[in-house]
Amino acid sequence: MNSEKIEIFDTTLRDGEQVPGCKLNTKQKLIIAEKLDSLGIDVIEAGFPISSPGDFESVSEISKLVKNAKVCGLTRANKKDIDTAAEALKYAKRPRIHTGIGTSDSHIRYKFNSTREDIIERAAEAVRYAKSYVEDVEFYAEDAGRTDNAYLAKVCEEVIKAGATVLNIPDTTGYCLPEEYGQKIKYLKENVKGIEKAILSCHCHNDLGLATANSIAGAINGARQIECTINGLGERAGNTALEEVVMILKQHKGLNFHTDINSKMLNEMSLMVSDLMGMPVQPNKAIVGANAFAHSSGIHQDGVIKNRETYEIIDPAEVGVNASSIILTARSGRSALAYRFKHIGYDITKNELDFLYQEFLKIADRKKEVKNDDLYMIMETCSRKIG
Repeated sequence: MNSEKIEIFDTTLRDGEQVPGCKLNTKQKLIIAEKLDSLGIDVIEAGFPISSPGDFESVSEISKLVKNAKVCGLTRANKKDIDTAAEALKYAKRPRIHTGIGTSDSHIRYKFNSTREDIIERAAEAVRYAKSYVEDVEFYAEDAGRTDNAYLAKVCEEVIKAGATVLNIPDTTGYCLPEEYGQKIKYLKENVKGIEKAILSCHCHNDLGLATANSIAGAINGARQIECTINGLGERAGNTALEEVVMILKQHKGLNFHTDINSKMLNEMSLMVSDLMGMPVQPNKAIVGANAFAHSSGIHQDGVIKNRETYEIIDPAEVGVNASSIILTARSGRSALAYRFKHIGYDITKNELDFLYQEFLKIADRKKEVKNDDLYMIMETCSRKIG
């Protein structure tokens, strides 16, 4: 059976850049956009053109640069925003306008002081107006995660009639549980008239640590686009991490999905974004963290040395990491120590290893990690004693 493609919509340069302290200039955005295009991203959300002259310039320059991906500009549901986005996107080979409005009762009442009927009218009008500029129009129903499903379905029906090609169903506050979010996508797939004319898209936030799980649940239930960022960057606790959804879809072949992402570029991409944004990646971050393929427990180290798959479900090379790391600590065993000695050029016997291991433990109890320089010192010290 042929697998179905999940389109990857990257919003690192828009939602990801909203992190305090992560502001990028146009030159930096162009560097990232070019690399995203090489990575195999389907849609690059380049920015929010009306928000500032700098953002307008960045979207315009990215539109000129990108060769393969669709280039997307965000707007609110008003004509001025849409006019500005259309102008910024005029050089794009494959432009997309991303427009929308809040649909939850909280947004309708407190943010817009409006009614459900008025919101539907404003949503449809924005899509129709955007459609006068570009063929590809994505509509976002902000706070869809907390929007009543029956009302959300009505909104979706009307924007499809107005010409929307993609329906973004954001869990804006990161509140939904995976089953709840998946059922929301399933409900829309089964109850929205004309749904076959549009792609359902997941845009999940990580306030409760569920962004990736929710996005996968969305795909399982009918979504065919996932919106995400490199390293999971984004407002508050962040967005769905691109590297996580890509590798989940790649590893779980039973889901029968694929993406066009070159996974061997993920580590390099992560490092570049981290460096340019000045936002370190936590060491235990899935897929791209410094410790993602590092082993310090003696039991784990012995298993990995004998067969990598004992404790690793991903070959590090698949994401652009050279090899697993055997980290020497007081919890490491003899096999790990022998492995590391061999790595720096020493083939040692079992009797030598027993002696060296006792010296190693003396240092390991004083230090968080035993490095190669320590191993050379241990070997020198023990050689004199043995001799």
